[in-house]
Order: sequence, then structure tokens, then C-alpha cells
Amino acid sequence: MKNRIQRALRAIGYEIRSYKRPGGGAYGPVRPYATYTPWDVDREFLDTYRKIQAHTLVDKYRCFELWSLVDQSRKGEGALVEVGVWRGGTGALIARRAMLSGIADRVYLCDTFSGVVKASDKDSSYSGGEHSDTDRGTVERLLASLGLSNAVCLTGVFPEQTAHLIHDSKIRFCHVDVDVYESAKDVVEWVWPRLCVGGVVVFDDYGFPSCSGITRYVEELTRLPDRAVLHNLNGHAVAVKTGR
Repeated sequence: MKNRIQRALRAIGYEIRSYKRPGGGAYGPVRPYATYTPWDVDREFLDTYRKIQAHTLVDKYRCFELWSLVDQSRKGEGALVEVGVWRGGTGALIARRAMLSGIADRVYLCDTFSGVVKASDKDSSYSGGEHSDTDRGTVERLLASLGLSNAVCLTGVFPEQTAHLIHDSKIRFCHVDVDVYESAKDVVEWVWPRLCVGGVVVFDDYGFPSCSGITRYVEELTRLPDRAVLHNLNGHAVAVKTGR
């Protein structure tokens, strides 16, 4: 009955939503009133999203933000990096947008392909090994199906086991989708000195109760002087390098 009522209301432009506060405290419903939806009219994005949707847990709104920020990163210099690839959906989207934007630099997709590592007491919902239901071949087949030759997969813990395979001296864009505090911290501490001024680091899962370690780490970054950190209501935090 509830589903039938929801469908009927959506057909005339309305929706019923619960106001339960998930997690309590600083967590609660977020209901923006803006109605601009460029992701619904960008044909290249929609085509790409349709092809990668089954390979990612990231929703359309965050995918479109990645799509847009990769295009903006053409103003910078250096490689693009994603750490936390899972089945390759957002990595393929990043690589395709880079190709369409005329970015010649390599896209590096880094993952253990055996699940989350470095979970600690700073993380509320992870103990290690989550999201292991993937493999490198799955990602490489997705890249091939999209005709993408500008991306390479690196298997192992980043940065300890794979960062030495990135020979580019500069980074223009980094997507951090590692779910836990210590892993995010290690990624950023490697990337930040190499990030060009104006370069962008995007943190997935910012503000989700299950990824409290990411929120905690991002909040710590806001106190540092060489970056602007933006809280996007879609579940991203975006850090822009403002100086050296």
C-alpha cells in the first residue's frame, strides 16, 4: 500500500519522506529546495552513467559532481587518481570525462581488490575486508567496454604498495573512496604535496553515519591553511588546494 501511494504521488510531482533522524546527533534529514538538475540533460553523462551504474554504489548526484570536477580539472596539470575503485564505475566515469575534456594525462585506479584496509577505532562501521566482492578483471573489462585506454589499474594498498608506480610528478584530481579514516589520511598525505594549486580532492561518504571516520578526517583538514574544504549536501566533501 505504501509503495502504491508513493508511486501515485510521484506521478503528480509529490513525495512522502520519513523525518527519522538516522544516527542522531549531527545526523538528520537533508532536504535542499534547489531544483536545478543538469545531470538530467547532459547526454554524455547520462550515457556514461547508464553504462557504469551497475559497477558503483555512488549515486547519480555524486557521479555528476565527479564528472563536472574532472572537466574543471583540465585547467590544472598532472595525473588523475582514484583510490577505492571497487568494481570500477566511478573510475571509468572519471576516465571517460578526462578523455572527453582533452586531458592527456593518465588516470590511475588504485584498489586492493580484496576489501577495505586500515579500519580502526576511528571508524564506526568497518572492521576490514568489506567490499571485497570485486576483482581487477571486472574493472578492466568495464574500461575496455567503454573504449578507455587512458586508465590503468594498480593492485595493492595505497600508497605503500602502489604509489611508486605513479611516475607523474603532479596530480590534478583525486577521488578518495576508501571509507575509513587511516586510509583516507594516508592517501591525502601522499597526494597533497603533489597536487597542483587549484587541484581537487573529492571525499566520498562525507556525512554518512556508517563512514564517520571520513567525516572526522575531513573536519580535521578544515583547520589547515593551504586548502578550502567544501561540504556538499550530496555526500561529498571537496578540498581545493589554494597554495603551496
